[in-house]
Formats: sequence, structure tokens, C-alpha cells
Amino acid sequence: MALPVKDQLRYWGVAAAVFVLILWALGDVLLPFVIGGAIAYFLDPVADRLERLGLSRIAATAIITVIGILGFILAILMVVPALITQLLDLIDVLPDLFKQLRGFIEKQFPSLLDRESNTHQMLVSFGDMLKSKTGDVLQTVLASLGSAINIVVLLVIVPVVAVYLLLDWDRMVARIGELLPRDHAPTIRRLAGEIDAVLASFVRGMGTVCLILGTYYAVALMLAGLQFGLIVGFIAGLVTFIPYLGALIGGSLAIGLALFQFWGDWAHVGLIAGIFAIGQVTEGNFLTPKLVGSSVGLHPVWLLLALSVFGALFGFVGMLIAVPVAAALGVLARFATSLYLDSRLYTGLERQDQETE
Repeated sequence: MALPVKDQLRYWGVAAAVFVLILWALGDVLLPFVIGGAIAYFLDPVADRLERLGLSRIAATAIITVIGILGFILAILMVVPALITQLLDLIDVLPDLFKQLRGFIEKQFPSLLDRESNTHQMLVSFGDMLKSKTGDVLQTVLASLGSAINIVVLLVIVPVVAVYLLLDWDRMVARIGELLPRDHAPTIRRLAGEIDAVLASFVRGMGTVCLILGTYYAVALMLAGLQFGLIVGFIAGLVTFIPYLGALIGGSLAIGLALFQFWGDWAHVGLIAGIFAIGQVTEGNFLTPKLVGSSVGLHPVWLLLALSVFGALFGFVGMLIAVPVAAALGVLARFATSLYLDSRLYTGLERQDQETE
């Protein structure tokens, strides 16, 4: 005989509370395993496709691992040093850029920044604060990252976890399916399939879109001669998963830097703006519809809320799991809504009267 609904809710509630408590207590410890699991999930369709071509799971995993190692080494040797160098240079010149901006405003709009006005005093204070705090902020960020994330551990554990999970992914999914409560197994499988479809569309699709756009922005801006083009393209591609935010942040940063670097050369400034315009047209009309689809079900506001809440509660690990949890909660919310629309609570006596006729 199946357990009463009240007891089932109690058990599932206790399980959810234990999961949240473990995540909160072991967040930093779980970080390599969460990243490794995300990598394995991302690459599982590639391994499945190689299996359909006739390779064994071991051979498919080995090929993916070798390609991943070669790509990582290439990135370490070619991209990462330039990225870090441009980031540090950008942080160093931020006070000078702000000083130039203040001088430009004072020259073009002298009435706006009267030296006795509150606006002028605020800009002066902000510039002095930025100049004195930039180095301290950078050191604090680097120290925090060093204490929160052991880079050596990540570089060792994450690949190992990803390889083992990728190798055993299908067996693990099948084993979990065998452990599902028999009464609820069909419903859980259906909901899990919907969650997987949302994650596949969003995580894999938007991950590919971010990679393509980030590469395009970085290469195009560097070819256009923009200083810090690599770091600007990296930032723009990284936040592209939030609609419009990538173009807004990257475009504003790139155009602002272009105004300082190419002031008076409006053709060059227009070229920088055109690069982001082309990127947005391509992303909105080709990349996102093709790779992500139109029915992902993750509203940008819901996504921002999930990132903020889980980041505040569980730190960096919380931000990593925010998207999967948001997708799962969205699917469960739609499932609960469908149950509500079929319930007596919603239909009331009118449906009962129709059924008795």
C-alpha cells in the first residue's frame, strides 16, 4: 500500500532540507565535483554521438579527454596570459580613463560641473577613491579567490571527476531510475525529461552561443585595433546567457574605450559599435533560435533572481547550480499549475455538476 500523501511530503521535505544543509556546509568542498559534473553533463551528448558512430564508451571518453586536454593547453599558452595581462592593464588605467572623462565633461559641459556643485565634488571624490582603492580591490579579489578556490585542487580533481562521470553517465542515470519510488517513477521520469530538455536547450545551447559570441567579439575588437579588445570580448561573451546584458555591458565598455582611444575618428568608433550590432543581429536571429530554441522556459528575471539568491546563500557553488535549480523549479511549477487547473480547488462545483450530468 502506498504511503499517505502527508507522509510522502514529510519524507521529501526532510530530504530537500538535508540536501540544502549539505550544500551550505560543504559548498567549497563540493566545487570541483559540481564543475566536473557540469562538464560531464555538457559533453554527454558528444559521447553518445560517438557511440552511435561505432565507438565504445571508453574510446569516446578517451577522444573527448584528449581533445579537451589539448584545448586546455592551447588556452593556457595563448589566451589566458593575454587575458590576464589585458585585465590588469585595464584596471591600472581605469583612474586615468575616469580623469579623461571628467576633463571631457568639464570642457564640453562646463555648466554641468561647476566646481561648487555637488556633482563636481562627487566626481572628484569618486575619482580619488577609485585611484586609491583599485590596487586594494584587486589584491582582495585575488586573495579571496586564492583562499576560496584551491587552483591546484581544481586543476587535478575537476578533470578526473569529469572523465569518470562521463564514462559512467548512462549507467548512473539507469541506476538512479531503478531507485525511484515505483508509484511515482513515470511522473518523475517525465519531469526529469522536461528538466533535461530545458537544461540541454539553455546550458548547452547558451554555452555554445556564449563561446561563439565571445570569440567573435574578442577577435573582431582586436582586429579593429581596440585596446583591451580581448578582455571586453571575454566579458561580453561570458554574460551573453542573460538576454541583452552581454551586449549592454560589452557594448558600453567597448564604445566607451573606443571614444577615449579614437576620439575624433568617428569611423573607428562606428566600427566598434557596428561589431556589437552585427553580433546582436546574429545572436538574435540565428544563433539563439538554432542552438537554444524558443521554448526554454527560463525568463531572464527568474534567472537573475536564482543567480542572486543562490549566490548569496551558497557562494560560487550556488551560482553554478542556480541555472539547473531554476530550470527544475520552473518545470515543477508548471506541473503544479497543471495539477491545480485539474483540481476541484480550481474547477469548483461547476465541473462536478458537468460530470454528474
